[in-house]
Amino acid sequence: MKTCLITGSNGLLGQKLVYNLINRTDINLIATSIGENRLINKSGYTYEPLDITNKQEVENIIAKYKPDVIINTAAMTNVDACETKREECWALNVTAVKNFVDAIASDVQRPTSDIKLPTQFIHLSTDFIFDGEKGSEYLETDTPNPQSYYALSKWEGEKVLMQSDIKWAVARTIIVYGIVDNMSRSNIVLWAKDALTKGQTINVVDDQFRAPTLAEDLAEGCISIADKGATGVYNLSGKETMSVLDLVYCVADFWKLDKSLINPIKSNTLNQAAKRPLRTGFIIDKAKRELAYAPHSFAEGLQILDKQLSLINR
Repeated sequence: MKTCLITGSNGLLGQKLVYNLINRTDINLIATSIGENRLINKSGYTYEPLDITNKQEVENIIAKYKPDVIINTAAMTNVDACETKREECWALNVTAVKNFVDAIASDVQRPTSDIKLPTQFIHLSTDFIFDGEKGSEYLETDTPNPQSYYALSKWEGEKVLMQSDIKWAVARTIIVYGIVDNMSRSNIVLWAKDALTKGQTINVVDDQFRAPTLAEDLAEGCISIADKGATGVYNLSGKETMSVLDLVYCVADFWKLDKSLINPIKSNTLNQAAKRPLRTGFIIDKAKRELAYAPHSFAEGLQILDKQLSLINR
């Protein structure tokens, strides 16, 4: 049996990973996050509160469970907040990664008789590490050029792994959407649907292009990395790159909402603290080939989300 530890288990991807792995008889599942467990289903796994920025807490949990796999979904992802709360951003996105690297290396070297094979550390990263100048065809081997502090922190977190001696993999993704238990944050699909359902006018940028990623697809990709013991960088995103405006139009069309409420604007009118790359998108051929990664289309993803919402609203 393989022990798998998930950080950020209260978040969107973290919950999808827990629910995907919860019934696998070959997995001893450890879910960790800040504070109390927000998942409705609290059986079939062990929950441990964990502050990944606390080096001692990380060392303790590695020593306690000796995980074969760690999937690190915890991060500070509010791009604008990262510009103003730089110490917090760095602690969560860089220092925490170093905490795990050090704890894994230390645990492997500990002279005990029950040492396992080196822990595989799977780390989530982002398209924002690129400047967007290349467009929607980024490969795993392209050179990052972060344009914001958030992006810089995610790239520096990747480099901590790349310069380490542990067994690592990086899963880069783009604009993840979905729904989970007791959500503390929304995402662009749910935000647009909710606002338009309420008859609110919304401003949506028409000059930023992204490949929306269904959370279930991303979870499957991460689990495939774990199951195969894969290492290196993998692009795990949706397969269609579209403007954010077209994304929101698709949301409106799917739920038959009023598209006249959608006001197209340019990015430079928003006065956002952090600069965003205008156009990102991934070539996901490597993940398809090596991980059997098969993401849904955006239309299929909306259908899956609609079914989940209908079950919640019964």
